[in-house]
Amino acid sequence: MKKLVYLLFMLPIFIGCNKDTKFNDPIPDHDSFTLVSQHLNETRVINVWIPKEFKTNNTALPVIYMPDGGIEEDFPHIANTIAALVENKSIPPIILVGIENTDRRRDLSGASQEKEDAKYCPLTDGAKNFRAFITSELFPEINKRYQTTNKKGIIGESLAGLFIMETFLLNPEIFDFYIAMDPSLWWNNHSLEKNTPNYLKNFTSKKTKLWFAGSGAEDVSVFTNNIEKYLLSNAPENVIWKYCNEPNEKHSTIFRATKEKALVWTLNAK
Repeated sequence: MKKLVYLLFMLPIFIGCNKDTKFNDPIPDHDSFTLVSQHLNETRVINVWIPKEFKTNNTALPVIYMPDGGIEEDFPHIANTIAALVENKSIPPIILVGIENTDRRRDLSGASQEKEDAKYCPLTDGAKNFRAFITSELFPEINKRYQTTNKKGIIGESLAGLFIMETFLLNPEIFDFYIAMDPSLWWNNHSLEKNTPNYLKNFTSKKTKLWFAGSGAEDVSVFTNNIEKYLLSNAPENVIWKYCNEPNEKHSTIFRATKEKALVWTLNAK
């Protein structure tokens, strides 16, 4: 009976392992290609959006990478948002690279010692392999196909937000900026959140930006609020960060509700 109560309490949390909400966003003009990955032992579909005025010139642009980047996932609405922000000069031009899912739960979750987690996401460290795919296989392919600068970042929410926060804390040198909405920090008994102060002590000297947000979902906001407290007292000098507390938003609405201000704050020089 005790276990049943626990599972019922945790059910809203575990929904973050899946991503089933559908929207009818217009599909923007974009490139798509496949990339065979040795790290993932499979072929992945990559979607790329470029500002139209930069498609035929040699101007190098920064890149923002996105898990959940399939055409049936978050790629259309983020590409359309970036297009509008670039057009009205709210942000500088940037390339969006969406990584289409095959097994989202495997790729975006790190290792977990909690047996109950296995009911919803694999306990193995799939995030480690997914990071290796991005850094050693996808980065070179994008740099080969497009005119890019060295500046790059990553954006995502929920379980993708967990992957982004984990990457920020464990391997901050990979990206120049990180954007995470409602990260699923409950994973592995919220070990990532609990160990944030220790991760910050050994941080890279590279200048890094972090923008993250928490919704009104108590099983998420308690951990994002704690990370804000850690950063207020222990943030390295080279980390520029902003926390957006959104108690009136739901886990299912926070990505779309905060994407514009996240991109504007992150992509403008400070």
